[in-house]
Amino acid sequence: METRLTRTGQRLTGLAMIVAVSAVIGTIVVAAARPHTQPTPPPAPAAVAPVTPPLPAKYVVLTFDDGPDPAYTPKVLEILAKYDAKATFFEVGKNVAKHPELTKAIHAAGHSVQNHTWAHADLRHQTAAGFRTQVGDTDAAIRSASGTTPSCLRPPYGGVSATVRQRAKALDKELVLWTIDSRDWSKPGVSVIEKRVLGGVKNGSVILMHDGGGNRSQTLAALPNILEKLKAQGFGFRTLSC
Repeated sequence: METRLTRTGQRLTGLAMIVAVSAVIGTIVVAAARPHTQPTPPPAPAAVAPVTPPLPAKYVVLTFDDGPDPAYTPKVLEILAKYDAKATFFEVGKNVAKHPELTKAIHAAGHSVQNHTWAHADLRHQTAAGFRTQVGDTDAAIRSASGTTPSCLRPPYGGVSATVRQRAKALDKELVLWTIDSRDWSKPGVSVIEKRVLGGVKNGSVILMHDGGGNRSQTLAALPNILEKLKAQGFGFRTLSC
């Protein structure tokens, strides 16, 4: 038997459906209006500061003058790397201008690059303008090659006077000499170079050798034994930055 709604019943049913649909729409609107909460991201890991090895308490300062030289400087760098030794290179500006890639390699290996004048000039015999040129042009060449500007100045021949000190100070340069001179430039023999370096070494010694300015094959031959014996005696290696 088919059931038919009266008109009143139809109106009531329609009204009920409208109410139901309105309730559903209201629920959707309310849900949409609620703020959408993003999940909280995990905290970023704390930055780890690079670990700088402590400076050795017992140390020497290895210095090499008159480079860079394409025949000898790369070999000196190889030997230093083998023994994990750092050094300070006092460079002649005109050599830096000829071989900037060597100065860049020295700096990249963690060594210090410092000023030894443009043309290995005796600063005691320079005019004020000549002094500024010798030092300033070398600074510019080293800065172009390595991105650093020297603050140490080693006067060729150890030539120091009151005027040299005054002029160096005006250029914000600290004069640096040495306490042990290997005199390797004179080519006295490998064993003599070793004896000169090791015979008087003590804590804080500044050792003078050469990687340029002439035939440095004896220096290359002596260097491994010097480094090996220094390390066996407990010496570490520091560089100069003044």
